[in-house]
Amino acid sequence: MIELYHCDDARSFRALWALEEMGLPYRLHLLPFPPRILSPGYLDLNPLGTIPLMLDGEIRMTESAAIPQYLATRYGPTPLAVGPEEADYGLWLDWLHRGEATLTFPQTIVLRYTRLEPKERRLQQAADDYAQWFVSRLRHVTRALSDREWLCAGRFTMADISVGYALLLARNLGLDGKFSPEVAAYWARLSVRPGFLAAKAAQGE
Repeated sequence: MIELYHCDDARSFRALWALEEMGLPYRLHLLPFPPRILSPGYLDLNPLGTIPLMLDGEIRMTESAAIPQYLATRYGPTPLAVGPEEADYGLWLDWLHRGEATLTFPQTIVLRYTRLEPKERRLQQAADDYAQWFVSRLRHVTRALSDREWLCAGRFTMADISVGYALLLARNLGLDGKFSPEVAAYWARLSVRPGFLAAKAAQGE
């Protein structure tokens, strides 16, 4: 059985959401954040101390955008994947990785320097600068959604999970006030999906 090591609403939520969307059986291990400090034994499983960690037999994965891609292609066929024969295959891959590298990364700086560092080490200027970086990159999502409901292939895919997590993190950081109407409507569609709600319920347990 697939095993997923996860912290509430952290990057590992992408993997949890993907598992629920596909209806795959899994065992969830909930950890306090940050696990490298609060769950020292976790370092024996993942020396990086980061989450997610997904185990699937001999397969070990720790990249939150790669895991949904793996699940969709390893356990498909599923409409959550976009195949190489489809016109939007490249766009699908681009959005999968943009969700993490372009949209989530600057938010991690905001998180660090507003909440995770001791008060004497917090840097409001750095947090504000990276929050603006995130907002400027979010304009690309607005443009993409100007004529479509989902990001690619005319349907909900793992790319929407990758970008959707970045929007969840933005809400948790109080950045959702910067969402355009298109992004706000997109988030509303994402956050009522049964897979999303099941993932939220699973981590709540």
